[in-house]
Amino acid sequence: MKALVKAKPERGLWLEEIDRPEIGPNDVLVRVRKTSICGTDLHIEAWDEWAQRTIPVPMAIGHEFMGTVAAIGDEVAGVEIGQRVSAEGHIVCGRCRNCQAGNRHLCIRTVGIGVNRPGAFAEFVSVPGGNIQPIPDDISDDIACILDPLGNATHTALSFNVVGEDVVITGAGPIGLMATAICRHVGARFIVVTDVNDFRLDIASELGADRAINVESYQLEDTMWDLGMKEGFDVGLEMSGVGAALHDMITTMNNGGKIALLGIPETDAAPIDWNDIVFKGLSLQGIYGRRMFETWYKMLAMLETGLDVSAVITHHFAAEDFEQAFAVVRAGEAGKVVLDWT
Repeated sequence: MKALVKAKPERGLWLEEIDRPEIGPNDVLVRVRKTSICGTDLHIEAWDEWAQRTIPVPMAIGHEFMGTVAAIGDEVAGVEIGQRVSAEGHIVCGRCRNCQAGNRHLCIRTVGIGVNRPGAFAEFVSVPGGNIQPIPDDISDDIACILDPLGNATHTALSFNVVGEDVVITGAGPIGLMATAICRHVGARFIVVTDVNDFRLDIASELGADRAINVESYQLEDTMWDLGMKEGFDVGLEMSGVGAALHDMITTMNNGGKIALLGIPETDAAPIDWNDIVFKGLSLQGIYGRRMFETWYKMLAMLETGLDVSAVITHHFAAEDFEQAFAVVRAGEAGKVVLDWT
């Protein structure tokens, strides 16, 4: 089969012919139709320090995908040949304390599709049957292939009650953009999105932000007063991994405010004001992946009841044109970029 492979321990990716994956009794073979490019894939392509210590070589990469069921292991139930599906990309052990307590997103032995085991930037991918997620008929292939990052956005945005609350989102990458749409869908009052990328800030406005501000030109605090807010933001969603953004968020939070942290800083520590955290009584919650599988239920339910994140998809490429697709993502003038494998 055709696959996009990290074939050598150096910068780059290679489109190659490799063996089609075999499946065991508990697995499902998916014929891939569409995939989308994630920031993780950029790290793998660049072969940075994280990739060097994480990614086995050679290996097909990619974890955001949708397709149709091509084969089913003997022990798998509830899945049919030809069914449209996506999959939870985190494969857990099922035996650690968190798994057995129903907190599988906190499994200490998580293995990632396209990160620790062969991925979905290929014509076929093997997935454990328990990770398969059927796609409702009224959800398009394009949206189906970005359910993985939409799940990140859902997990983050719904970590705290945002109904009637004032929300600040730092970072207008694809996940921050989708979180904007979710907060609007579930009933936030004011939503302010910050970034330094005007292209993506325009998409944030389209997806429901009351203010989408470039912090190189405008101050978050001034925007808060401009909206008529009196006491600060109630909920913060940190999506950027930028220390200055987290600092601005903390300083504009209301007493008792709650912050969900998804962004990963490039350095080990972000400069923050501990006095603000302590004296304001702030709650900080780290976010990883998706809740298995409550997040999937909630995001599919929202999509079926009017949530529209289609504006976040800005580019389509054939899989063979992956180099051009990756260049578009690296340039930052894009939302989600979809690769077609059909």
